[in-house]
Amino acid sequence: HLRNTSFATYILSQASCSHFEKKVPEKQKLFQEDNGIPVHLKDGVADALLYRAIMSLNRHDAHSWRVGRSLYQLAIASLPKKQDCLQSSQQSSGSV
Repeated sequence: HLRNTSFATYILSQASCSHFEKKVPEKQKLFQEDNGIPVHLKDGVADALLYRAIMSLNRHDAHSWRVGRSLYQLAIASLPKKQDCLQSSQQSSGSV
């Protein structure tokens, strides 16, 4: 049984390798063609959709980071500083 499995694996690996070996020259020709299309979009609609999805995620992440950072800065700015707390506690204890 083990022998049959290894043989089947060998046959499948050879079939997939020959399949890719035939496609490599086609892909090389496609990507090396000077047609004015950026290399990251040369493979068609799937590449264009993938590119747009990644760019929109990057923009969203950058925007989320800026919003989060702004909210953090506002929160920090709204908290009293340590000196202010010490002065107000000293003033309140001195007036009592």
